[in-house]
Amino acid sequence: QVQLVESGGGLVQAGGSLRLSCAASGRNFRTYAMGWFRQAPGKEREFVAAINWSGGTTHYADSVKGRFTISRDNAKNTVYLQMNSLKPEDTAVYYCAGDPGAAGIVLNVGLYDYWGQGTQVTVSS
Repeated sequence: QVQLVESGGGLVQAGGSLRLSCAASGRNFRTYAMGWFRQAPGKEREFVAAINWSGGTTHYADSVKGRFTISRDNAKNTVYLQMNSLKPEDTAVYYCAGDPGAAGIVLNVGLYDYWGQGTQVTVSS
């Protein structure tokens, strides 16, 4: 069992940056594939970025590619999402998720076992 807690959300102007963090408690975090998802009001939760257990493989949604970077520090049990050149359409609640024991990256929202409570990101125009 692992608990995930996101932080780092807030209000930022278009073109600005934020770094989200997701701290994991529990054992074996280093074996988890991790992902970031987001959900805007009235919309379904959508994939943003994913990283494998070692950090050696990453994948991004087309909408954030080149602007967002996912990374992890297994010694600190933390995964990050660096968000640059933010746009108003990036406004959403951002969630981190964990999939224990996955060999690679995980893109499907339904395959993640553990979720954080979410952190709000609001980008003003």
